[in-house]
Amino acid sequence: MSGVGDGGQRSRGWHAHIQPQTVAFCYALLTVPIAGAPEHEPEEPAFEEVVVVAKREVAFANAESTAAMQRQQSPLTSVLATADNLPGVSIQEGDAFGFDDWSTTISMRGFQISLDEQQLGMTIDGMPNGNSNYGGGAKAGRYVDSTNLAGVAVSQGTADIASRSTEALGGTLDFRTSDPLDTRQVTAALTRASFDGARWSVRFDTGPVFGGALAWLSASRQTATDWVNQSADNERTHVAAKLTATMGMADLTAYLSWDDVHEDNYQRLFSAADYAADPRWDRLTADWTGMPHLDQLYRPGWSTLRENAFSYVKLEGSFGEATLSGGVYYHRNDGRGDWLPPYLVDVVDDGGGPESERLAGRVVNGGAFLGRTYFVDARGVRLLPFPGCRSSITFPYGGSGPEADAACHEPGALAVQSYRHTHYHKGRAGFAVDLDWRADLGPVESRLRGGLWHEGYKRDESRDWHAILDTRIGFAFDPTPYWRQYARRYPAWTTKWYLEESVTVGPLRLGAGIKRLRQRLERNDAQGDVPDAVIDSNSPVLLSAGLVLDTPVPGLELFGGVAENHRAYSDLLLERPRSDLAGLDPESARNVDVGLRFGREGLAVAATWYDTAFRNRVAFVDTEGVAGPNFLIGTDGAFLNAGGVESRGVELSAQLRVAEVELYLAYTRNDSRQLGTGRDRLDAELGVVPGNRVVGVPASMLAVALDWRRGPVRAGISHKVTGARFVDFGNSWRLERYGTADLHVGVDWRFSFGRLAGLQLQGVVNNLFDEEHLGGVAGQGAWIGPPRTASLTVVAEFRGR
Repeated sequence: MSGVGDGGQRSRGWHAHIQPQTVAFCYALLTVPIAGAPEHEPEEPAFEEVVVVAKREVAFANAESTAAMQRQQSPLTSVLATADNLPGVSIQEGDAFGFDDWSTTISMRGFQISLDEQQLGMTIDGMPNGNSNYGGGAKAGRYVDSTNLAGVAVSQGTADIASRSTEALGGTLDFRTSDPLDTRQVTAALTRASFDGARWSVRFDTGPVFGGALAWLSASRQTATDWVNQSADNERTHVAAKLTATMGMADLTAYLSWDDVHEDNYQRLFSAADYAADPRWDRLTADWTGMPHLDQLYRPGWSTLRENAFSYVKLEGSFGEATLSGGVYYHRNDGRGDWLPPYLVDVVDDGGGPESERLAGRVVNGGAFLGRTYFVDARGVRLLPFPGCRSSITFPYGGSGPEADAACHEPGALAVQSYRHTHYHKGRAGFAVDLDWRADLGPVESRLRGGLWHEGYKRDESRDWHAILDTRIGFAFDPTPYWRQYARRYPAWTTKWYLEESVTVGPLRLGAGIKRLRQRLERNDAQGDVPDAVIDSNSPVLLSAGLVLDTPVPGLELFGGVAENHRAYSDLLLERPRSDLAGLDPESARNVDVGLRFGREGLAVAATWYDTAFRNRVAFVDTEGVAGPNFLIGTDGAFLNAGGVESRGVELSAQLRVAEVELYLAYTRNDSRQLGTGRDRLDAELGVVPGNRVVGVPASMLAVALDWRRGPVRAGISHKVTGARFVDFGNSWRLERYGTADLHVGVDWRFSFGRLAGLQLQGVVNNLFDEEHLGGVAGQGAWIGPPRTASLTVVAEFRGR
């Protein structure tokens, strides 16, 4: 071991493919007796799937994914993609398999999750994911593997009043894990795909054990490279387990997952001209050149490393007319984000001597930087460019000044460079208690719900800079940083309570509820560079009301609802240490839904009209403003409430099954507009143009899917058209609509041959017609969408006794 950083490189070992030992292990699991396990004969699984477009008897729009939607995606693909065809939902991922969290965006009704925004809630089996931002957050793919996904339930406008999220200004996505099977079984799968995609997974269902408990354990490993120039080294390992049991009067559910991922990122394009020049290149490079200004775009140096461990235990019991449920959970997140700045930061005045930042083992904690060093001589002394020299470098970012150009320095000048690491750590724990009481009061049926949720977390973030050892060779780096730029801790405590009463009189159900969210955020600086801080985020009492009416037409119901939502402050506000937070109000939203649902005999239809208003958008304004240069971005300034978003639209969905054929359709028409601050000067500084379309939000979406099955053979094709979007606040860069098609074909053989009970062969082609398009939008730029991608999966099922 040399002790030298490897520059993010990782080798792919035995775990990239299924080994003979794995197959042997699967067989061994089936031959080990388990206490209390009864014998079972192989069973033919039923083909019939329940037609579900929306959950009924709910006063707000909602939708649930289907098994057919999961078959449209490869097992390599992130579980997020399975929700993309639901009405109102737009999920964009820059990587063909969803490997890159940096380029992942989600949009519903003008609310978004992206690098800039976190306005939608996300839960795992109803438990909160914490948050979904890139730095310290985790989206559903970090908690749930495709092997264990039961489906996704989406509330497009407002979630259930009991939903546990601090980010849900708009809707919520709940990713649900599958329950254990009631038979003993091992399922092993192997996938090979485009762009060196490889995956293996093993899941062991125990069947009934210990008096009737059911459990499964699963593990998977997948690797791939990027689709642009095949220079990424993406890899992910996931282990999970789930247990369900009945304990007296209570039902127990426990879940545990561990996920470790290394992703190399994609870069945004920042102009229509860049996309027109080459619509298949994101401007990151595959080869190390020894020129730091160019090598800052070296893809293996743009990395996201994350490790997430998540667990929960839930109990639910009924006592007469009341149901009491509760749960506790814990989540730990560790990670790092990497970048390759094309210089060394000068943090020590070396008095004209060799730059100490290049000397191993010397660390400077905090403090201001003195400048940047681009070249040194053989002794390590900083070099300046020739007076009057003009750089000939034109790429990237429009070129560079003479300080970064080797042609402007003396012969033998050595280029220097940094490898910057931002470290993330988060530990959070919480509990939730819910009571559901029903009473029959003659002609009136009453239902009273109430609950409490509390969570505490501590998020640590630090940044350090490492010297590249020799820029002529590669980006191996000194493992000891030369500068620890900052180290801070952000503790937070969140409490929510809610109460809802609903009454049913004949065909009409009326409901009303209240909820309140309280949060305290702190900042503690480990290096003493900035003062500690505290900020409270307390919502007013938030109101909701709704009705559901069963019409005389069998299966047809009308619904309508209005709800107030609140987003607690993010601790990202405290990352700008000298910013003024006085007089700031939390972001808020109001959502109105009116619609109908119909379900009967293989047909399900839903239609919703909605109107949402997002107020008190939190924005940062630098103290210099439009009157002067912004030298200290990220330090001095003020946060203030500045405008918001108004959205109106319709969502339609239908699902029809006739004999062997299933047809699905979802259409969305959405108009999301920016709201101004009322002050022209401030709007101009923020880049907001009142009345303009909200960036990244499609004006329309249409998804159509046709699935067919006969005997063991199944096939399906889907096509989604995403309407026009804008990239910039000024709406000068318009992305035209585009459409992508997905094809899946499979064979599912069921038989009994020793322990082997079934084999499946599944082929998937995403973006079947290789449509060129721009996908996610954030930060005034857009990521290129993935090209045609194919995968083939083999699944073997082994049954035990």
